[in-house]
Amino acid sequence: MDSDSDEWFTAPVSKAAKSQWDFGELFEQEALKKPTPPPNVPAPPSPAPPPASEARLAASAKPQQTVAQINRKVLTVSQLTAQIRRLLEGQLGQLWVTGEITNLKTQSSGHIYFTLKDTSAQLSCVLFRGELQVDRSLVQEGQKVTIRGELTVYEMRGQYQLIVRKLELEGLGALQAAFEKLKQKLNGEGLFAKERKRALPKYPQRIGLVTSPTGAALRDVLHVIERRNPGLEIVLAPCRVQGEDAGIEIANAIRLLNDFHSRGDASARKLDLILLTRGGGSLEDLWAFNEEILARAIFNSTLPVVSAVGHEIDFTISDFVADIRAATPSAAAEIITEGVFASCQFVSESERRLAQLVKQQLADKAYVLKQTAQRLERLHPRRKFNDWLQRLDDLQGSLVRCVKQGARDRRIAWQNLRERLGRVRPSLVLRQRREVLEQAEGRLREQARHRMREWQNVMKGLEARLRLLGPEQVLARGYSITLDAQSGKVIRAATEVKRGQKLRSKVKTGEIISSAE
Repeated sequence: MDSDSDEWFTAPVSKAAKSQWDFGELFEQEALKKPTPPPNVPAPPSPAPPPASEARLAASAKPQQTVAQINRKVLTVSQLTAQIRRLLEGQLGQLWVTGEITNLKTQSSGHIYFTLKDTSAQLSCVLFRGELQVDRSLVQEGQKVTIRGELTVYEMRGQYQLIVRKLELEGLGALQAAFEKLKQKLNGEGLFAKERKRALPKYPQRIGLVTSPTGAALRDVLHVIERRNPGLEIVLAPCRVQGEDAGIEIANAIRLLNDFHSRGDASARKLDLILLTRGGGSLEDLWAFNEEILARAIFNSTLPVVSAVGHEIDFTISDFVADIRAATPSAAAEIITEGVFASCQFVSESERRLAQLVKQQLADKAYVLKQTAQRLERLHPRRKFNDWLQRLDDLQGSLVRCVKQGARDRRIAWQNLRERLGRVRPSLVLRQRREVLEQAEGRLREQARHRMREWQNVMKGLEARLRLLGPEQVLARGYSITLDAQSGKVIRAATEVKRGQKLRSKVKTGEIISSAE
């Protein structure tokens, strides 16, 4: 971090500044209290008072306003956003923020927009085209960085964002930036290409070792080689592995081993590979293995190079250029001695494996012999004769079952035919038809009697009604019918009777002869 960041972190924050950053006071609306307008913000113009008639009309149409509603101050969105921007820029200014780059977008204008996030929050950032102090190659998706910038508000969208002024890789600063730049440069030149990686000899007899003669890495390598391949010859090229000019010494040691390999005569034993190693440490401690001179010395080596620098999580430029990268010095020694160690194990286990193979072969042959004996037993003529006898018994049993089943089927068919013949005999059919005819005759007679009873009931009803309406019923109630004795004409009015006229009156029983007076 530069002096600006240190000043920001060490400068005391005043109590007033803290209270202004509290958004609760920014939007405070207390009753009977008019909020104080923020500094440098022009107050909105007061509306002109309405005419007296309109005021009276509004007062009659609307409910009475409270004092808090009359005294409240209403800000526009632009005024509020401008006030928030002044608060952010005035109180925070420049600051350092760390996080991971996501949502990276590079516009055609040259501006770079991205989001800086951590596990629980995110911040919009913008890197303008004219910002020359920032290495734009470090702005990559997923990269963890530390940024110095100015916090402001983009008023068009109402969002706060960070204007990037300086960018470093998180926690590593200039060393990490130099590491990434050299890594990209060498990768572009093809020093990391997989095509140029060489395989290690399976049974190395003499190796060159480049490391510090007093370091723990040397003891680890010697311990593993003594345990796994004691006959391996080691040629040590001592050098410093940390500090100023350590990278030059390591590169010279690699060149020295290559010269030693090339100067040996045909009868002398030459080197098979070079092991470059040291123990773990910080990025500063391992920086000698990140220098370009060492990377080019490894690239130009005629012998395969194994790089085992630091711990498993440490990666250096030499790891990328080397033919093989090992996680630790001990792991490198195991990789180098893997062929011999595996061969020794193979030889030591040969007796057990041979005994196991012989036992397996004997078991296989016994199984084959057993299978052959079983096949011979299955193919013996007595076995076939027994099978034929059993087959004859099965056929005989099937024949008896078929005869019984055929007799049963014929018996059932004969019974069915007998039943059918019995059902179609003429006497039986005539008897059934006679029974049906007798039943139909009985039903016809019953229906005729039923209809006769119904008509009789109807006739009796009509007769009763006719009798009820007849003159005999009227006479039975005490009335009489007067007729002209000569003509028999019914006398219906007194005017129709003359003096001395003979009349005949009918009553219920008998007639009465009378003369009119």
